[in-house]
Amino acid sequence: MSADARFWDKIAPKYAKSKIRDEDAYRYTLERTRSYLGAEDSVLELGCGTGSTAIELARGVKRIIATDLSATMLEIGRERAWDAGVGNVEFQCCSAGTAPEGPFDAVLAHNLLHLLPDLEQDLQETAARVRPGGLFISKTPCLGEHRSSWKYWMFRALIPLMQLAGKAPGHVDFISIRRLETAVQNAGFEIIETGNSPAAVPSRYLVARRR
Repeated sequence: MSADARFWDKIAPKYAKSKIRDEDAYRYTLERTRSYLGAEDSVLELGCGTGSTAIELARGVKRIIATDLSATMLEIGRERAWDAGVGNVEFQCCSAGTAPEGPFDAVLAHNLLHLLPDLEQDLQETAARVRPGGLFISKTPCLGEHRSSWKYWMFRALIPLMQLAGKAPGHVDFISIRRLETAVQNAGFEIIETGNSPAAVPSRYLVARRR
Protein backbone atom coordinates (compact mmCIF):
# COMPACT_ATOMS: atom_id res chain seq x y z
CA MET A 1 0.00 0.00 0.00
CA SER A 2 1.35 3.43 -0.94
CA ALA A 3 1.85 6.24 1.56
CA ASP A 4 -0.90 8.25 -0.12
CA ALA A 5 -3.33 5.33 0.12
CA ARG A 6 -2.56 5.04 3.84
CA PHE A 7 -3.13 8.78 4.27
CA TRP A 8 -6.55 8.71 2.60
CA ASP A 9 -7.55 5.54 4.45
CA LYS A 10 -6.67 7.24 7.73
CA ILE A 11 -8.70 10.38 7.12
CA ALA A 12 -11.63 8.69 5.34
CA PRO A 13 -14.06 8.58 8.32
CA LYS A 14 -13.51 12.27 9.13
CA TYR A 15 -13.59 13.20 5.44
CA ALA A 16 -16.92 11.43 5.00
CA LYS A 17 -18.47 13.43 7.86
CA SER A 18 -17.13 16.81 6.78
CA LYS A 19 -19.44 19.32 5.11
CA ILE A 20 -18.83 20.62 1.61
CA ARG A 21 -17.13 23.98 2.07
CA ASP A 22 -18.91 25.71 -0.81
CA GLU A 23 -22.21 23.97 -1.50
CA ASP A 24 -23.21 26.41 -4.25
CA ALA A 25 -19.96 25.86 -6.17
CA TYR A 26 -20.28 22.09 -5.77
CA ARG A 27 -23.87 22.13 -7.08
CA TYR A 28 -22.83 24.31 -10.00
CA THR A 29 -20.04 21.86 -10.86
CA LEU A 30 -22.48 18.95 -10.72
CA GLU A 31 -24.98 20.67 -12.99
CA ARG A 32 -22.35 21.68 -15.53
CA THR A 33 -20.98 18.13 -15.56
CA ARG A 34 -24.45 16.59 -15.78
CA SER A 35 -25.23 18.73 -18.83
CA TYR A 36 -22.41 17.02 -20.76
CA LEU A 37 -23.43 13.44 -19.93
CA GLY A 38 -25.97 11.27 -21.73
CA ALA A 39 -28.24 8.43 -20.64
CA GLU A 40 -26.18 5.83 -22.53
CA ASP A 41 -22.78 7.07 -21.40
CA SER A 42 -20.19 4.91 -19.74
CA VAL A 43 -18.23 7.07 -17.30
CA LEU A 44 -14.97 6.65 -15.38
CA GLU A 45 -14.32 8.78 -12.31
CA LEU A 46 -10.76 9.08 -11.04
CA GLY A 47 -10.23 9.97 -7.38
CA CYS A 48 -13.87 9.50 -6.44
CA GLY A 49 -13.31 9.69 -2.67
CA THR A 50 -16.45 8.57 -0.86
CA GLY A 51 -18.48 8.51 -4.05
CA SER A 52 -20.67 11.59 -3.61
CA THR A 53 -20.22 12.89 -7.15
CA ALA A 54 -20.62 9.47 -8.78
CA ILE A 55 -23.83 8.84 -6.85
CA GLU A 56 -25.22 12.26 -7.77
CA LEU A 57 -24.52 11.72 -11.48
CA ALA A 58 -25.39 8.02 -11.69
CA ARG A 59 -29.05 8.33 -12.58
CA GLY A 60 -28.24 10.33 -15.69
CA VAL A 61 -25.85 7.81 -17.26
CA LYS A 62 -25.66 4.11 -18.09
CA ARG A 63 -22.87 3.28 -15.63
CA ILE A 64 -20.04 4.82 -13.66
CA ILE A 65 -16.84 3.12 -12.58
CA ALA A 66 -15.67 5.15 -9.58
CA THR A 67 -12.03 4.68 -8.62
CA ASP A 68 -9.83 5.78 -5.75
CA LEU A 69 -6.57 4.85 -4.01
CA SER A 70 -8.33 4.43 -0.68
CA ALA A 71 -10.17 1.18 0.02
CA THR A 72 -11.74 2.81 3.08
CA MET A 73 -13.12 5.70 1.03
CA LEU A 74 -14.55 3.21 -1.46
CA GLU A 75 -16.25 1.15 1.24
CA ILE A 76 -18.00 4.29 2.46
CA GLY A 77 -18.96 5.01 -1.15
CA ARG A 78 -20.49 1.55 -1.56
CA GLU A 79 -22.57 2.04 1.58
CA ARG A 80 -23.74 5.45 0.36
CA ALA A 81 -24.70 4.08 -3.04
CA TRP A 82 -26.67 1.27 -1.39
CA ASP A 83 -28.46 3.74 0.90
CA ALA A 84 -29.30 5.95 -2.10
CA GLY A 85 -30.65 3.02 -4.12
CA VAL A 86 -28.03 3.56 -6.83
CA GLY A 87 -27.04 0.34 -8.55
CA ASN A 88 -25.06 1.45 -11.60
CA VAL A 89 -21.91 2.64 -9.81
CA GLU A 90 -19.03 0.19 -9.52
CA PHE A 91 -16.27 1.09 -7.07
CA GLN A 92 -12.69 -0.02 -7.81
CA CYS A 93 -9.51 0.53 -5.82
CA CYS A 94 -6.73 1.73 -8.13
CA SER A 95 -4.60 4.72 -9.09
CA ALA A 96 -5.27 6.97 -12.06
CA GLY A 97 -2.59 5.11 -14.01
CA THR A 98 -4.03 1.65 -13.32
CA ALA A 99 -7.71 2.51 -13.78
CA PRO A 100 -9.86 0.42 -16.17
CA GLU A 101 -8.88 1.03 -19.78
CA GLY A 102 -12.30 1.63 -21.31
CA PRO A 103 -12.67 3.39 -23.65
CA PHE A 104 -15.20 5.58 -21.85
CA ASP A 105 -17.56 8.26 -23.09
CA ALA A 106 -16.34 10.54 -20.30
CA VAL A 107 -13.62 10.54 -17.66
CA LEU A 108 -14.05 12.75 -14.58
CA ALA A 109 -11.28 13.97 -12.29
CA HIS A 110 -12.52 16.44 -9.70
CA ASN A 111 -10.04 17.78 -7.13
CA LEU A 112 -7.43 15.24 -8.22
CA LEU A 113 -4.94 16.55 -10.78
CA HIS A 114 -2.92 18.60 -8.27
CA LEU A 115 -2.33 15.40 -6.28
CA LEU A 116 -0.91 13.33 -9.15
CA PRO A 117 2.88 12.75 -9.20
CA ASP A 118 3.26 13.45 -12.93
CA LEU A 119 0.49 15.63 -14.36
CA GLU A 120 1.57 15.41 -17.99
CA GLN A 121 2.11 11.64 -18.02
CA ASP A 122 -1.07 10.95 -16.08
CA LEU A 123 -3.11 13.04 -18.52
CA GLN A 124 -1.62 11.09 -21.43
CA GLU A 125 -2.74 7.87 -19.74
CA THR A 126 -6.16 9.36 -19.03
CA ALA A 127 -6.60 10.35 -22.68
CA ALA A 128 -6.06 6.72 -23.68
CA ARG A 129 -9.14 5.84 -21.62
CA VAL A 130 -11.43 8.29 -23.44
CA ARG A 131 -12.99 7.31 -26.76
CA PRO A 132 -12.37 9.65 -29.71
CA GLY A 133 -14.90 12.45 -29.35
CA GLY A 134 -15.40 11.61 -25.68
CA LEU A 135 -14.96 14.05 -22.81
CA PHE A 136 -12.52 14.74 -20.01
CA ILE A 137 -14.10 16.82 -17.24
CA SER A 138 -12.09 18.12 -14.30
CA LYS A 139 -12.03 20.65 -11.51
CA THR A 140 -8.59 21.45 -10.16
CA PRO A 141 -7.22 23.69 -7.41
CA CYS A 142 -4.60 25.69 -9.33
CA LEU A 143 -2.40 26.52 -6.38
CA GLY A 144 0.32 27.92 -8.64
CA GLU A 145 -1.68 31.01 -9.53
CA HIS A 146 -0.96 34.48 -8.12
CA ARG A 147 2.61 33.85 -7.03
CA SER A 148 2.84 37.45 -5.85
CA SER A 149 -0.01 36.84 -3.38
CA TRP A 150 0.65 36.19 0.30
CA LYS A 151 -1.77 33.24 0.10
CA TYR A 152 0.49 31.47 -2.40
CA TRP A 153 3.49 31.71 -0.12
CA MET A 154 1.40 30.78 2.91
CA PHE A 155 0.33 27.56 1.17
CA ARG A 156 3.90 26.91 0.07
CA ALA A 157 5.04 27.12 3.69
CA LEU A 158 2.10 25.32 5.28
CA ILE A 159 1.78 22.24 3.09
CA PRO A 160 5.22 20.72 3.91
CA LEU A 161 4.46 21.19 7.61
CA MET A 162 1.06 19.56 7.17
CA GLN A 163 2.70 16.66 5.32
CA LEU A 164 5.16 16.15 8.16
CA ALA A 165 2.24 16.11 10.61
CA GLY A 166 0.27 13.65 8.47
CA LYS A 167 -2.36 16.29 7.67
CA ALA A 168 -1.76 16.44 3.90
CA PRO A 169 -1.00 13.83 1.21
CA GLY A 170 2.59 13.23 0.19
CA HIS A 171 2.37 15.01 -3.15
CA VAL A 172 0.70 18.36 -3.73
CA ASP A 173 1.48 20.11 -7.03
CA PHE A 174 1.27 23.89 -7.34
CA ILE A 175 -0.26 23.82 -10.81
CA SER A 176 -0.89 27.01 -12.77
CA ILE A 177 -3.88 27.38 -15.08
CA ARG A 178 -1.57 27.70 -18.08
CA ARG A 179 0.27 24.49 -17.23
CA LEU A 180 -3.00 22.63 -16.63
CA GLU A 181 -4.56 23.68 -19.92
CA THR A 182 -1.37 23.09 -21.90
CA ALA A 183 -1.04 19.59 -20.44
CA VAL A 184 -4.66 18.79 -21.30
CA GLN A 185 -4.19 19.97 -24.89
CA ASN A 186 -0.88 18.12 -25.28
CA ALA A 187 -2.57 14.92 -24.11
CA GLY A 188 -4.79 15.04 -27.18
CA PHE A 189 -7.80 17.05 -26.05
CA GLU A 190 -9.51 20.16 -27.36
CA ILE A 191 -10.74 22.39 -24.53
CA ILE A 192 -14.40 23.33 -25.02
CA GLU A 193 -15.13 24.96 -21.65
CA THR A 194 -12.88 26.40 -19.00
CA GLY A 195 -13.43 28.83 -16.16
CA ASN A 196 -12.97 29.44 -12.47
CA SER A 197 -15.42 27.75 -10.13
CA PRO A 198 -16.45 29.70 -8.15
CA ALA A 199 -15.43 32.98 -9.78
CA ALA A 200 -12.13 33.29 -7.93
CA VAL A 201 -9.02 31.23 -8.56
CA PRO A 202 -7.76 28.66 -7.62
CA SER A 203 -10.49 26.13 -8.62
CA ARG A 204 -10.50 25.65 -12.40
CA TYR A 205 -13.38 23.82 -14.09
CA LEU A 206 -12.45 22.35 -17.47
CA VAL A 207 -14.18 20.29 -20.15
CA ALA A 208 -12.19 18.91 -23.08
CA ARG A 209 -13.03 16.68 -26.02
CA ARG A 210 -10.62 14.00 -27.17
CA ARG A 211 -9.40 14.60 -30.69
